[in-house]
Amino acid sequence: MPVLFILIILSSIVQPSFWILLGITLIFSWMSFVGPVRAEFLRGRNFEYVLSAKAMGMNDSRIMFRHILPNAMVATLTFMPFTLSGSVVTLTSLDFLGFGLPPGSPSLGELLAQGKANLQAPWLGITAFTVLALLMGLLVFMGEAVRDALDPRTRY
Repeated sequence: MPVLFILIILSSIVQPSFWILLGITLIFSWMSFVGPVRAEFLRGRNFEYVLSAKAMGMNDSRIMFRHILPNAMVATLTFMPFTLSGSVVTLTSLDFLGFGLPPGSPSLGELLAQGKANLQAPWLGITAFTVLALLMGLLVFMGEAVRDALDPRTRY
């Protein structure tokens, strides 16, 4: 679903504030977690301890919350920094295009727009680009670190 276009349409209808943009972003960003969580549940239902819990007579909701959901949370926590970086880029591009936070609010998109408008002061654009690149790089490295820490196949 093209979240950026939906946010542009909604921000042209409603005066965007930080909380409105955050809420709309949260409403649409949970959909990216559905695929990995569903795949983990489908994979986890065939594990031996789940089959033995079924054989012992445990009800399905207890098996889901007690056994399968903790394994699905590993995939979700691994995927979360990448979704967060996508949300940061979406909100930055909204601010850059003028559909984000009200004028005068501090944001990376506003700083990028000021750098584009003031080419005689290149440090504005370079600073905003450097901060955005560092933020995206750190979020990706955090995702990789969480994946490495929670991956049961890499335990020694």
